[in-house]
Amino acid sequence: MIRSMTAFSRRDAQGDWGTLTCEIRTVNHRYLEPSFRLPEAFRELENQFREELRRQLKRGKVDVSMRLQSADTSSQSFEVSDDLAKALNEAANHVNRILDNPAHISALDILRWPGVMSVPEQDYGPARAAAAEIFEETVGELVSVREREGERLRPLFEDRLDAMSRLVSEVRELMPELLVAQEQSLRDRFEKAKVELDPERVAQEMVMLAQKSDVAEELERLDAHISEVGDTLKSDDAIGRRLDFLMQELNREANTLSSKSIDARVTRAAVDLKVLIEQMREQVQNLE
Repeated sequence: MIRSMTAFSRRDAQGDWGTLTCEIRTVNHRYLEPSFRLPEAFRELENQFREELRRQLKRGKVDVSMRLQSADTSSQSFEVSDDLAKALNEAANHVNRILDNPAHISALDILRWPGVMSVPEQDYGPARAAAAEIFEETVGELVSVREREGERLRPLFEDRLDAMSRLVSEVRELMPELLVAQEQSLRDRFEKAKVELDPERVAQEMVMLAQKSDVAEELERLDAHISEVGDTLKSDDAIGRRLDFLMQELNREANTLSSKSIDARVTRAAVDLKVLIEQMREQVQNLE
């Protein structure tokens, strides 16, 4: 299964506790790098979320955002410590009796004092349970999106692999003809220079030319790498890194083929190979 590293998924959930939204975005990255923006009440879930991402994803930069809107913020109440408020009032009155120019203390001044007014602690247990469930659903949808995006690239890879195989076959078929032409060209140069044709000398020159222009090994390796890419595309594992390595190997062989070229047709085939490899490499960078 081919998986892209670029994807987005979103899930919403509602309950007595309010409305919860989870969004996950991923882009390509060499390793798995998650980051979280969670409500403070859900911070304790971060490690659980990290483990779920490691279980489902192998690579990519992952941004997780979760928002919670409480069901009824208008009915939020406050708790006031009557004992502390009375103690503060008595202390203020006592100080005012001592001062020559006492200052009036208001109810708002007392409410600002730490501990006088507090917000009742909300039970986030049901919301946290919903957050864990919606996160798993969002990750599941994200994986599906990554798989769909990746599978859309399969025809691109297969078309280019077929084109590369054809180019390799064409070069292989050309080589006997090119070697014969090179031998004749060598003989023509000897004759033009009016040099007596020494069969042994001609044989040595031909051996050297054949060694210099022998691309059979490069063609074999190109075929092997093309076949390996095709097999890798059928794997159920994460294939991005392996394909990236194979693209480097293919490009190395194409460069060697070009450097050994003894004919414009071989050079053109090597250039075409490198173009196809680069087109695949650009897409491979985005695969998990």
